[in-house]
Amino acid sequence: MTELILEAKQLVAGVRFNKVGKLYHFDYAEYSALQVGDYVIVETTRGRQMGQVMSFKPVEDTERDLKSITRVASPRDLVLRQYWEGQQVEVLETAKKRATELGGYGGVKFISAMYNYDGTLLTVLYTTEDKPNMNRLWNEMNKVYPAQIELRQIGPRDVAKLLGGYGACGELRCCSTFLTDFSPVSIKMAKAQGISLNPTEITGMCGRLRCCLVYEYEQYVEARQKLPKKNKRIGTPHGDGKVVDVLPLQDAVVALVEDSYYTLKREEITPLEEFEALAKKAKEPCNKHGDGPCECGAKPGKAASAEAAAGAEENATASDESADEE
Repeated sequence: MTELILEAKQLVAGVRFNKVGKLYHFDYAEYSALQVGDYVIVETTRGRQMGQVMSFKPVEDTERDLKSITRVASPRDLVLRQYWEGQQVEVLETAKKRATELGGYGGVKFISAMYNYDGTLLTVLYTTEDKPNMNRLWNEMNKVYPAQIELRQIGPRDVAKLLGGYGACGELRCCSTFLTDFSPVSIKMAKAQGISLNPTEITGMCGRLRCCLVYEYEQYVEARQKLPKKNKRIGTPHGDGKVVDVLPLQDAVVALVEDSYYTLKREEITPLEEFEALAKKAKEPCNKHGDGPCECGAKPGKAASAEAAAGAEENATASDESADEE
């Protein structure tokens, strides 16, 4: 039964063009024997590309108009890709040399040169903080290489992703091993996790805030919502104290009681300020009906209580008089 349901749904193939890159989905209805790991040729906005099939999934409503896979890559295509990949280092050196000869590209760093699988498209990636005129270099490169040439500027995070290497933690950089997208990172995330705002502590090798600041941020936010903030008064098994530090992942706080410090779990503490506020509110008149009696659950004020008692006494007297007359 499950197989019939899957067959009834249109499936799409997730194709990746780089080792650590985004998945792009294509319709593979014409190639039903396609398997994970196969190489395919597809048409993209940047021309004809070779990619590797990484997964299959049912099509979603937003993916009804997907492009189809052109064909399965042949052994010749794979050999061509290997050949053109071998030419990329030479292209990068040529780009650097021509840029030096032309002048005006001192602030440009050339990072990588990439051919598509059949050598018809050549992309040179560079980074810079200036705004040089890249048209001169593009014209020079066109004189040397017959392929369609694109000079594309990339940001610091993409540079780190391409270069690879190790991060400050001693492990391979996340961006070059498994991150396919860069999530927005802010100082707020470091503050929520109690991380020092020293630039050396929160800045990655790319010079931007570390991507790993995102990983545990939501867990810290959720944990902090259940714990009292710093300087809050709390009740503890050792007496009333004040919160001096919050340990979100331990679900605990550090409290100062008289002259001693205690690490206390959430179930061991009582938020005094909240309890006092609730007790005060319980003694106040109903905020909807004032001092009069009400049925909304709020406790009426003293005046309302007195009036209610007097009314009850009058009703009782009236009832007694009626009984005597009968």
